[in-house]
Amino acid sequence: MTQTTLGVAIITKNAATRLAQCLSALSFANDIVVIDGGSTDGTTEIARAHGARIIEETTWPGFGPQKNRAIDALATDWILSIDADEIVSPELADSIRAAITSPLSDVYAVDRLSSFCGSWIHHSGWYPDWIPRLFRRGAARFSDDLVHERLVFAASARKLEGKLLHYSYEDFDDVLRKLNTYSSAGAEQRAAAGNSGSVGKAVLRGAWAFVRTYVLRAGFLDGRAGFMIAVFNAETVYYRFLKLALINGHHTNRALKTD
Repeated sequence: MTQTTLGVAIITKNAATRLAQCLSALSFANDIVVIDGGSTDGTTEIARAHGARIIEETTWPGFGPQKNRAIDALATDWILSIDADEIVSPELADSIRAAITSPLSDVYAVDRLSSFCGSWIHHSGWYPDWIPRLFRRGAARFSDDLVHERLVFAASARKLEGKLLHYSYEDFDDVLRKLNTYSSAGAEQRAAAGNSGSVGKAVLRGAWAFVRTYVLRAGFLDGRAGFMIAVFNAETVYYRFLKLALINGHHTNRALKTD
């Protein structure tokens, strides 16, 4: 009887902080592919030391297309897509093995628990956080979004037992770096879709993001970390729409010069 095989798809760029821990928890996988975007912090060396296949892809097409590159590099029966800062718990590993041995669906969702600067977050819109990540090869692909990509599939996803531990923001420097990255990518994505930004939209949308996170999604129950997340969300939205307004302005100026 042929053994069912599992491949893991990971994308990286300067992801050395948690990568060894991430890969160590994946020893049950048959193949691990790491698509690296030009790391300079030892990421590729760590990946090779843990038996992963490295594919260099320094042209950045966005999170969705990059994750699809990793999926396409695998020939296993099943694929688990995770990030380099996510750790599969032993209970989740057992659930994954059981699911692919006796599958009840083509797609499975995992229960992700995220941390923010050292605190595990149980509210703020971060938890519960069921995300589809395990799927039969050919049954799912990521959207082509630059950021906030999602897995697209036709089947209904079943839930797996066990936690996927997500070390999403290691420290405040990480928070500021991701704020700039996510707001820029979000602005570019909205500009490509024909949306417009303004200072008024930036202020109003940013304020609403804070209220939604801290009040409606009970971020106050996460203490200081919940307040920080609410501010982070507000600032990300605020800068996203300011950057979108600047992009709109550049496009308008170019059009006027062309005319």
